[in-house]
Amino acid sequence: MAGRAGAGVGVMPPPRQGRRRWFRPAARDAARAPRGALALPPTAARDFSANWRALQEVLKQKTADLAKSLPASKTSSKPQHATKDVEGIPAVYGSRNTVKFKAVNQMEGDSGQAGPSPTNAKSERTAPGKSLGDARSNRKEFKTKREDGNSEKKQGDIKHKRRKAEEHAAEQPPTEDDIWFDGVDPEDIEAAIGPEAAKVARRKMGLESTSKPTVEQVLVKEKAFSGLTKAVAMDCEMVGVGPQGEDSIVARVSIVNQFGKCIYDKYVKPTEKVTDYRTEVSGIRPEDTKKGEDFKKVQEEVADILRGRILVGHAVHNDLKILFLDHPKKNIRDTQRYKPFKQKVKSGRPSLKLLCEKLLNVKVQTSEHCSIQDAQAAMRLYTLEKKQWEAAIKEKIKLKKK
Repeated sequence: MAGRAGAGVGVMPPPRQGRRRWFRPAARDAARAPRGALALPPTAARDFSANWRALQEVLKQKTADLAKSLPASKTSSKPQHATKDVEGIPAVYGSRNTVKFKAVNQMEGDSGQAGPSPTNAKSERTAPGKSLGDARSNRKEFKTKREDGNSEKKQGDIKHKRRKAEEHAAEQPPTEDDIWFDGVDPEDIEAAIGPEAAKVARRKMGLESTSKPTVEQVLVKEKAFSGLTKAVAMDCEMVGVGPQGEDSIVARVSIVNQFGKCIYDKYVKPTEKVTDYRTEVSGIRPEDTKKGEDFKKVQEEVADILRGRILVGHAVHNDLKILFLDHPKKNIRDTQRYKPFKQKVKSGRPSLKLLCEKLLNVKVQTSEHCSIQDAQAAMRLYTLEKKQWEAAIKEKIKLKKK
């Protein structure tokens, strides 16, 4: 009964002591591993299968054969890159079996050099990107040098072509096809290139028929009376005397009539030793004063010309002072002190050059001064406003009499 009861209940016999457990495969453990756990590659050589070890041997043999078959020039020209080498065991990255192999002594075996020492291999492993960085820096340096050389070559070619073009332009006068401009003053073209180019420019701009008159045409009236007139203009050139050349003496006197015709022009012998000829402004040179007239004779001749006439000039009081002469104030017409001129050019003390440029549209005193031209310019400014000027003076005289 007890046996039946035990059989009916199905009580299992107790486990045997010292029972041997079966080996659980690694695949089953991997399958039962929790999700998210990665399967790590084996690290010991005994964990690799026989097929894997056989594949390693084949790949090593192929790598060695390939290194021997390559020419020495190709192998030596390429920079060596340090790769991790752990006794033929490939490095496995992630889930993909990407394998890197290193051919040991493939460069040194062909060239007859000894292989790297263990210390060198260790240094290569610690700094894998050193040789690659050197190669990149060398390539960048070579590229920079090549670009610099190309740029210098291009600049040299440009300079050579420009020099050839200038030589060709100097040999042959420019034609209409060679000249192009956009709103450029023909006078600037004449100063930069020459009169031929300016002539072509004026022709294209339609200014050839109405060309600008010369300075002499503006200041001097052609076919006019060349003798003494009621109004005359005077200008003097001076040189420096004294230790620093600060004091001035007269060196040339020029007088023109009302039409700009020169009626008197003489150089004056210096009464003192000249220390500064001021040639860049006065235009006076030593040979000019050597052939000049005596000061007293010039002084008498000028006084005879000015007696009873209207004297025109620019800052003419300086010219009278240097000649030790006096003239009635009512007969002086000074273009520097005339108020309408000051208002037109917006200057309290305008220069003769400024007045001629603004009012007469001519340029004077561009280099060395000429006393004849300065006297002509002052007279032309006076005749430009003669009626208004003389009417204003008469009005002042009437007011004073009252």
